[in-house]
Amino acid sequence: MDGLVEFGAALEGVRVVGLGESTHGTAEFFRLKHRLFEHLVTEHGFRTLAMEASASAGPAVDAYVREGAGDAATALAGLGFWTWRTREVLDLLEWMRSYNRGRPRADRIGFAGIDPQRSGASVAHFGPERTGALSVLTDARPGGLPERRAELLAAAEALEAGVTREAVQGASGEEDRRHARILARAADVATSEPGERLWRARDGHMADAVDETVAASGGAGVAVWAHNGHVGVRGAALGARLRERYGPAYYALGLFFGEGAFRARRMWPGPWGPPVKRPSRVAVNRIGPAGPDTLEALLTARAPGDAEARLLDLRSRTHEEWTRRTYPTRTHGAYVTRFLYRLNTMPVVPGEEYDGLAYVPVSTPSRPL
Repeated sequence: MDGLVEFGAALEGVRVVGLGESTHGTAEFFRLKHRLFEHLVTEHGFRTLAMEASASAGPAVDAYVREGAGDAATALAGLGFWTWRTREVLDLLEWMRSYNRGRPRADRIGFAGIDPQRSGASVAHFGPERTGALSVLTDARPGGLPERRAELLAAAEALEAGVTREAVQGASGEEDRRHARILARAADVATSEPGERLWRARDGHMADAVDETVAASGGAGVAVWAHNGHVGVRGAALGARLRERYGPAYYALGLFFGEGAFRARRMWPGPWGPPVKRPSRVAVNRIGPAGPDTLEALLTARAPGDAEARLLDLRSRTHEEWTRRTYPTRTHGAYVTRFLYRLNTMPVVPGEEYDGLAYVPVSTPSRPL
């Protein structure tokens, strides 16, 4: 991998590394993150992978990689995100399990979910009688229940208050407090109005979850796996919160690709499409080379022709004028708009929003389990 030595040298004093991606369905991104996490673990002492996935179900994955409890595929499915149910992510979890096998408990690496979505494990922890209206948070979509905001926030507050009283009496432990905290965050995300408010709520809660993961790591480094839009230090994004809290000890790495294909669900454009009764199917979406003025075109020109992937540290390139220009760049999440996704870009100033860039020339679809 071209640039790995430079990337490693840039991590002096870094405690949290954000590993981004411009799509949630590119096999090369997932394999690159696997290699980078191995490097962070073996060369820099990192001990936790924190993922844009269910905080509620994360402990089941952690139990697998640390202790071998259950099996990796079932734990992945429990996270509730189709994006991570892939052969590439499974391979990463199997490597984590292999790394831990035979090591002292204190030296093992772990996994944490940081997203308050998909909180079924927390609902199940308390049972239907105690969670009541909060049971809807098992699979509620972000911003999907704004009309129930007062009801669900009040229910979450009552649950947290009850757990706090029990803790004072010695009848409640950290697991109760953790699940109550997750349900309070999930209620906020599910009932926030779509748009700026929802983005701020979700990324703020994910930043808090990363803080908790860092605190639990005993000073060891934490790698954060999420979309470019989350790990970058733009606005109120997760990465911006982490930069505020950790300063230069947070390193944001954006991942980009030249051309190829990736997996994502497809939506109809505009309000005239058919009503969605169920999630649209996951499709392979193909895309050609980026336009001449895009960040991807620049990275294509700078990348060696035979490189599988290239890393560029931007902290050592602040004097280079190109890092301070604004470029359109591709960004695709779990959903893309039919027909129009090839035109979907957002402006980025690489040197202001990322500490480093990773580039793969060709994207191929992630492999579903």
